[in-house]
Amino acid sequence: MTTHETPHPAPRPPSPAAPRRTLGLPFAALVGLAAIGLPRVILHDLHLIDGAGPLTWLLALGPVAIWIAVAVLKKVPNPFLTVLVVGVVFGAMLVITHQLLWDSAFAGNPPALGDSAAATLIPRIAAIPSGLFTGAIIGVIGGLIAWGLQALTDRRPSS
Repeated sequence: MTTHETPHPAPRPPSPAAPRRTLGLPFAALVGLAAIGLPRVILHDLHLIDGAGPLTWLLALGPVAIWIAVAVLKKVPNPFLTVLVVGVVFGAMLVITHQLLWDSAFAGNPPALGDSAAATLIPRIAAIPSGLFTGAIIGVIGGLIAWGLQALTDRRPSS
């Protein structure tokens, strides 16, 4: 006895657009948002801005405010995750920028632990997880704010 069943096609692997649906933005946009934070890093490492001036605060907080605004205004599916990913990407950019500008940042006198050949290598290596952690924490805090704002705006009645 023969039945005429249509064969079910094999499930397709996730498309490159799958992360976009999860994060709500294309990866290039996430990288672009993270890059908005680089001017402060560069200007600080080159000693062109001081640590506590108003410009420093604007360059430090402004990018995170933009990340939050984009996540909320674009109504991304998970604003916490989206802003967290932007923060992690920023952390990677922070690490790379600090490594590239290391000599300038320390004006030719880098931190050292002792007198051995590895004395200056240890602080450089320690700066890597520090930068990644900094980006992730900024992403967590910004993500929580974006999540809260989106929850508040979703609850408001539309006119």
